[in-house]
Amino acid sequence: MTQHLTESDVRGIAEYVRIGMTEDEVAQMTVDLNAIIDSLSPITEYDLEGVEPTFHPIGVLVNVMCEDLERDSFTQEVALMNAPKQQDGCFLIPSVLGDGGDR
Repeated sequence: MTQHLTESDVRGIAEYVRIGMTEDEVAQMTVDLNAIIDSLSPITEYDLEGVEPTFHPIGVLVNVMCEDLERDSFTQEVALMNAPKQQDGCFLIPSVLGDGGDR
């Protein structure tokens, strides 16, 4: 297996993405990343002379979004109609932090 990345490279990458790694993890990640890079070597065997780079798999893209149109929306009453709990014209939902009461 070719050594594409060193442990120093892996430490630098880990520091850049703010991942704490032990020395054992750095050593294993170095082996794993080099194996991944080696597994991609068959694509270097293709003859790509004269092949234009593809910048997007769909080809030529255009703005596919529709025009913004103003439409009537739900009234507050309709929006709250099926809400299990409501208070002062708002949805009342269980708290996920704190004492667990409704908020």
